[in-house]
Amino acid sequence: MDITIHTSFLPHTDPEESLAFYRDVLGFEVRNDVGTGTMRWITVGPAGQPGTNILLAPPAVDPGITDDERRAIAEMMAKGTYGWILLATPDLDGTFEKIQASDAEVVQEPTEQPYGMRDCAFRDPAGNLVRIQELR
Repeated sequence: MDITIHTSFLPHTDPEESLAFYRDVLGFEVRNDVGTGTMRWITVGPAGQPGTNILLAPPAVDPGITDDERRAIAEMMAKGTYGWILLATPDLDGTFEKIQASDAEVVQEPTEQPYGMRDCAFRDPAGNLVRIQELR
């Protein structure tokens, strides 16, 4: 089998804030931007990796989701426990400094983890956890 990860999903609560974070802070390319207002689906991805995408999408818009499920999703997003992504960089310290300078919420400064990985973590504007590992 030849399977790749093409697109991963993260919810947004404010498409402009999410776009500014992923495009302007992380430096991702905007690949697609469909819809208007808060009902926008924005595809971003790292430069030079056209086959790897993150879809920033409004949460809980599927018509099959109940009102209770919508409330649960909203509560989880508010606590930062609904969406997360794991990224990697060869320059963790430089990346951390750039993101920290953007006023993103720092969850964890660069730390050597007991499982042998050094990483840091932030929250994006929607509360999603963005964990960044150091490539060694």
